[in-house]
Amino acid sequence: MTTTASTPLATRTSTRKTIIGTGIGNAVEWYDWAIYATFTPFIASQLFSKSDPASAVLSTLAIFAVGFVARPFGGFLFGWIGDRIGRKASMTLAVGLASVGSLMIGIAPTFAAVGVWASLTLLVARLIQGLAHGGELPSSQTYLSEMAPKEHRGFWATLIYTSGTVGILFGTLLGAVLNMALSTEVMNAWGWRIPFLIGAAMGLYALIMRSRLHETDVFEGEATAEKRAPIWPQIVRHRKQALQVIGLTVGLTVIYYIWGVVAPSYATTALKIDRGEALWAGVIGNIVFIAALPFWGKLSDRIGRKKVLWAGAIGAGVMHFPMTALLKDSAWQLAVSMSVMLIFIAASAAIVPAVYAELFPTSIRTVGVGVPYSICVAVFGGTAPYLQQWLGTTVQMPQLFNVYAVILLAISAMFVFTIPETKGKDLTL
Repeated sequence: MTTTASTPLATRTSTRKTIIGTGIGNAVEWYDWAIYATFTPFIASQLFSKSDPASAVLSTLAIFAVGFVARPFGGFLFGWIGDRIGRKASMTLAVGLASVGSLMIGIAPTFAAVGVWASLTLLVARLIQGLAHGGELPSSQTYLSEMAPKEHRGFWATLIYTSGTVGILFGTLLGAVLNMALSTEVMNAWGWRIPFLIGAAMGLYALIMRSRLHETDVFEGEATAEKRAPIWPQIVRHRKQALQVIGLTVGLTVIYYIWGVVAPSYATTALKIDRGEALWAGVIGNIVFIAALPFWGKLSDRIGRKKVLWAGAIGAGVMHFPMTALLKDSAWQLAVSMSVMLIFIAASAAIVPAVYAELFPTSIRTVGVGVPYSICVAVFGGTAPYLQQWLGTTVQMPQLFNVYAVILLAISAMFVFTIPETKGKDLTL
């Protein structure tokens, strides 16, 4: 009786550790990117020359983009670690490295104190974070997918975007609270450092949690010869799957950027909606997004991955222009349009971590996902802010960016035809 009673308890404990260890590390990654964007003006004023404020902001944003460039290298490095040494080792090292990057920014000397070395410190910190973040998602989603019961893998996969969105919301709200609680002088002096120091502390906690996790049975059960097999021949052999990862990701990464990230800022700057109201509208939209994720995840475990992916891509493509037209001059319009779009975006976001993992064999699952995904996010997600700005201000045709986004969604929908239905797939085969 004791053994029988303790087994469910042990299972629940293991599940809780997996969810917390995976989720908090993923949340820290997204939190890092959110606070960097939120506190860009303060970083620019402290770590760059004040003689040209506009140039300082642009330089800060350029270093933000450098983090995207580093992601594919992180995807390969941590993918190799994940497929050769273990998923747990890759996850733990990635979150530890991200914590180091946050700490470097939080304690970086100012430009007034050390000159250009301040800017160089920021560059190195962002490169470190870019490498870590490039390895975080493939490592964590591979670990989560292999730990999940195959009948519920779609539902478990929703943890990736759920925890990430929680990280973004926490970073955004922390920024709002600090701006209200501290004067501009205090924020410029040291207040802007607080979020990065908090990020470093959260990363350290995530590192400790992950160090206590168990390696997946799928990886442990793989033969030693398979773990030592050369990586590059396997990458070439699975190039079709790598292209499928890119194809499935292009629409999601850009449409999520538009509605999940930049919509509140666009409403404030272009439509002159009150900044505070736009912030809360964004919070509402992201809460709806979090609520929609488990629905789509569970549905994919019942009706299949492909139907849910089609629902998300086609639904977002059809509703994009109507929701863009609805968004005019009030916060309620922003809340409604974001909520509607994020419900459909959640369909793909909820299950792509499971879909990616189900496309590759165990021996190349982490690097097979990490490299093409990171390249896609860098090329399409990393360039989205600049392309949107260029088409809106230089070309004076902002609608072209909307057309571009819908075309990418159509491409993702077409790529769904090329993948097999993987619902309930045994990842040990």
